[in-house]
Amino acid sequence: MSDLTDKSAILIVDDTPTNLEILFDFLADSGFTVLVAEDGESAIARAEYAPPDLILLDVLMPGIDGFETCRRLQANDLTKDIPIIFMTALSETVDKVKGLSLGAVDYITKPLQHEEVLARIELHLRIGKLTKTLQQQNLRLEVEISERTRVEEKLREQAALLDITTDAIIVKDLDNQIRYWNKGAENLYGWKAIEAIGKNINQLLYPAEISQLQNIQESLAECESWQGELTQIHKEGKEIIVASRWTLMRDQHGQPQSILTVNTDITEKKQLEAQFLRAQRLESIGTLAGGIAHDLNNILTPIMTAAQLLQLKLPNTDERSQQMFHTIETNAKRGAGLVKQVLQFASGVEGKRTIVQVSHLFGEIKQIVQETFPKSIEFSTNIKSDLWAIVGDATHLHQVLMNLVVNARDAMTSGGTLSMCAENVFIDEHYARMNLEASVGPHIMITVADTGIGMSPEIVDRIFEPFFTTKDFGKGTGLGLSTVRGIIKSHGGFVNVHSKFGRGTEFKVFLPAVEVTATPLAENLELPTGNGELILVVDDEAPILETTKISLETYNYRVLTASDGIEALAQYAQHKDEISVVLVDMMMPSLDGATTISALQKMNSRVLIIAVSGLITSDKLAGTRGVKAFLSKPYTTKELLQALHNILYQKSKNPAIH
Repeated sequence: MSDLTDKSAILIVDDTPTNLEILFDFLADSGFTVLVAEDGESAIARAEYAPPDLILLDVLMPGIDGFETCRRLQANDLTKDIPIIFMTALSETVDKVKGLSLGAVDYITKPLQHEEVLARIELHLRIGKLTKTLQQQNLRLEVEISERTRVEEKLREQAALLDITTDAIIVKDLDNQIRYWNKGAENLYGWKAIEAIGKNINQLLYPAEISQLQNIQESLAECESWQGELTQIHKEGKEIIVASRWTLMRDQHGQPQSILTVNTDITEKKQLEAQFLRAQRLESIGTLAGGIAHDLNNILTPIMTAAQLLQLKLPNTDERSQQMFHTIETNAKRGAGLVKQVLQFASGVEGKRTIVQVSHLFGEIKQIVQETFPKSIEFSTNIKSDLWAIVGDATHLHQVLMNLVVNARDAMTSGGTLSMCAENVFIDEHYARMNLEASVGPHIMITVADTGIGMSPEIVDRIFEPFFTTKDFGKGTGLGLSTVRGIIKSHGGFVNVHSKFGRGTEFKVFLPAVEVTATPLAENLELPTGNGELILVVDDEAPILETTKISLETYNYRVLTASDGIEALAQYAQHKDEISVVLVDMMMPSLDGATTISALQKMNSRVLIIAVSGLITSDKLAGTRGVKAFLSKPYTTKELLQALHNILYQKSKNPAIH
């Protein structure tokens, strides 16, 4: 007996009780579960309630016939998949085509042959079961196809995301052969995927020395991941710094299979960090140097002034004494010059600003180089046409270029090539963002390049620090490049250095440019004397008070002194109708210069003030009302007398000036 009979239910629909009884007994004996109905309506109701596996349906029945019953069963979602076999007598004329078109699967003719009935029922039950199995398989296949389509779509999305990201995503096998290379890697390294895949990644991205990779391999073996910074090489040979994350990938059996690497370009970030740290360090050194310079200026000022006065007061002393006075003055001036260089680094440089043509500066430097440099050094200059001009101090800019070419000469002891060129450049926002000291706008770029011994990155990082030098002891103060930086900074510019050890050095000086020309103004060097005017001198340093008082009295001024701001206010309150000018030190304890000046102006809005400092620059005093002149310590008697004369001369021309 077939296994189909034990599990299958057969519904017999016939209006003849005898037929029902015979079929019922036969099919039940054959192992089927048998249900019966005597008309079409009850057959439909039973089939809806408990769908059988097959229906034997008589064609000719009262009420609705077999065809209509078949049509309704096929139209119903609950019963449409039940196979229907029509039963008809031999004497009946039956439209078999109509029955089959309505959904029946077969016909059996009466009188029924039990073997034939059983064979046909089993055949159609088997076909039905196969059909159902096929439908289930089709449904599963559709689900699998849908899932696979979804997975493929997700993979496509992920692949697109991998290509959209700016990070370089690389997969390499355990032999360092590249297996995957995304768009981010193409953009970062310059190699297309078709060029990179299959190549050895160490040969493609790393310099000859790849010891940095040894620690990574050890970390992967221990932790299966690593992250840190790496220096790599672009296709064009330039260095790239990346933040790199490595992950060891395993196959389905847990065996190491490949290494996934994600690299983020941090080259610009590291450059900015280095610039910031260097600027921060130089600022700290400048603050320290400026403080020391202020104290030294207070020491050197009375020494210089006293030496000048002794020569004036004792003109008849022996020649040796005069020589000693001159030596004191000369060395005090040398000390002052050294201090001035430190201040130039710390806070820039003051000087007369005029329109400066770079071509004139180049001409002067060229003449000096050709006359004094060794013939083994080949020198060339190149000035681009229509070069803009600079607003600055020609003497200080000459000092900058002279310092750079002398350093270049010293770097080429066996000869070489020294070149200077100047060209117009426009600094855009991107470049300014990448260089902390740069500003957007037109600049002149002056390049001084040599083929000398070059410098290591460690030395380049420190060359602008005061007193740092690579020259032998006694052959350099270490203030040259720090002064260069101070001068360039005071002009609103900046300087970049590129050097390769053993291959030479290149300095690029950027200075803000203008498109006009003019000639420098001549200085008035006349040294006038006073006419008995009363000058109030305010300084917390007693030697400065004494020497300044003697100097002014020597040149026909009357002098009152005050050792601090409080005493100055008391002196001025008592003699304000007589005092012509107040000389005020800006750096004093208790009451500093700025506060003293403010109090004096409240006492007399027309007070004339000369500000004095060994640290503060005149540009910082530009907005201070009432300050008519500024003297930087240590100042000479000539500078003091000239400042007084200028103020008093202007007042005599315009008595209302204040």
